[in-house]
Amino acid sequence: MKKWTILVLSMIGIGIVIGGYHSLVTSHTSSASAQHLSVKKSHPNHVQQKSSMRPMTGDYYLKSSEKKPYVDLKKYQHVNVLVSIAKQRVYIRSNQKVLYTMYSSTGKNDTTPRGQYHIQGERGQHFYNASSDEGANYWVSWKDHGIYLFHSVPVDHTGHYIAAEGQQLGKKAASHGCVRLSVSDAKWFYENIPENTEVTIR
Repeated sequence: MKKWTILVLSMIGIGIVIGGYHSLVTSHTSSASAQHLSVKKSHPNHVQQKSSMRPMTGDYYLKSSEKKPYVDLKKYQHVNVLVSIAKQRVYIRSNQKVLYTMYSSTGKNDTTPRGQYHIQGERGQHFYNASSDEGANYWVSWKDHGIYLFHSVPVDHTGHYIAAEGQQLGKKAASHGCVRLSVSDAKWFYENIPENTEVTIR
């Protein structure tokens, strides 16, 4: 009788130990899974980054394309400019790293030449072409010494920015071959992009 009592008590004890171990393992596994999910949710690859680009609405063509401050080019080496005709964007870069992105409008009917160029010595604050009844501000030459330019969205003969033209910026090709920028971007470009800076247009 004692042997059976001891045997039953032993089996109960083993069951308690096994049950406790199972409970501990289950609890640990659940905790680890929850921790893994928590880590996964907070992992930087799962965080959606907000765009710093200004919405293309209203008078955006007067302002900077990005909501962040312009970069100090003196802090970077091998600064270059990439113009994307397909995306209607201008990228200010250090080597291959994009420092700042600008909305742009290149030439209608593929009139902006593709290739490798350099910023030329000619630049100015204003021009006006009576034959097209359009001008622009803050221009910088990149081909044919005053023919192909980076410049602001167009102005009329009174010097006022033409809203209908400005609102095409970043959306479609609209110029006669030059690269249009917002007024703020064109001013910064005019004041900061050094002569001989490499320009790639593709």
